Amino acid sequence: MTDLTATRPARRPRPQAVRLTEAAAARVRDLTEGAAGPCVGLRVGIKNGGCAGQEYTVDYAERIEPLDEVVEDKGARILIDPKAVLFLIGSEIDFQVTDLASKFVFNNPNQTDACGCGESVTLTPAK
Repeated sequence: MTDLTATRPARRPRPQAVRLTEAAAARVRDLTEGAAGPCVGLRVGIKNGGCAGQEYTVDYAERIEPLDEVVEDKGARILIDPKAVLFLIGSEIDFQVTDLASKFVFNNPNQTDACGCGESVTLTPAK
């Protein structure tokens, strides 16, 4: 019997689903290092809500789930909920501080619309 695994070329590394800016990576590291309980990174997802239809979510992750997309960038780890991966492919996550707020900002090529206040968006899956 022939061993097919020996003739298979090595797989090239998969590109990361999202990128973090330096500011976002620093904030993710600060949050995960200062977490009150066990924390392996921040979990990013999408939920239905807001006037444009969808909202980004960012929460502490206590463990890596089997289907999570794990992104490690600039020393920070984020986990992408499997239901959100197609909506986030190609996104850049930034962290911005203004006089009135500090928040993660998603620069997402899959975003087709946003509400006036910027809290909710309309997303289409990446092709």
